[in-house]
Amino acid sequence: MFELAIDPSTWAILCAVALAAGFIDAIAGGGGMLTVPALLTAGLPPHLTLGTNKLAASFGSLTASVTYYRKRLFDPAFWAGSIVATAIGAAIGTLIVDRLSIEFLNKLIPVVIILVAIYSLFGKLSPEQSDKLPILTPILRVKQWLQGLALGFFDGIAGPGTGTFWTASNSVLYKMNLLLNCGLARSMNFVSNFISLITFVALGHVNFILGITMGLFLMFGAWLGAHSAIRFGSKVIRPVFNTVVILLALKLVYEAYL
Repeated sequence: MFELAIDPSTWAILCAVALAAGFIDAIAGGGGMLTVPALLTAGLPPHLTLGTNKLAASFGSLTASVTYYRKRLFDPAFWAGSIVATAIGAAIGTLIVDRLSIEFLNKLIPVVIILVAIYSLFGKLSPEQSDKLPILTPILRVKQWLQGLALGFFDGIAGPGTGTFWTASNSVLYKMNLLLNCGLARSMNFVSNFISLITFVALGHVNFILGITMGLFLMFGAWLGAHSAIRFGSKVIRPVFNTVVILLALKLVYEAYL
């Protein structure tokens, strides 16, 4: 069992990071790009970082998904295929990441974070703004399964940036407006977070005290972010956010490679 060796000031910084990550994740996705490098910088091993981050992220993604559901911006029955596929993909990805060495993860995670941050910084959403769900056809069901398996797997094996990929791929695949898009993205993010968390718990890679503490701050940040997105729409917050993320990831790259 991992023993806590985090001083109060570092703990406070991690909670502040979690608050910001929850707010950002509820609007645009990518909160894990902030919390994962912060946990690694605090000295947690990579497997424990990923597991603890999943516990904290589950608080935030649950809060955001419930908010969108109550606002009728997410229909579980319509997206049933996505839910099942995402759960399967997340479980497989988490089981695979458990087999990877600590040294390999130390080198992999910062690179993944930087690539996702660059994509999020320069990527653009589709201009389509349909305020209705697409027609549920056999082709759309295939899209749901392929998307869910791929992004669930990515969330299980890496995690940071999954919400960003959900938002971007939803825009391309389903042509929905931003709020329906965010409702699906945040809800599927919760599914993969929760399934991956259960798997990490079974594998013994979760620091519960730190994860719950950060999770409460993530939950509050997600509540603020989801309501801000619903009330005001998406603001241009990614450039500043991704600049911070890239700087943190570069620090981790320097430590892992140099």
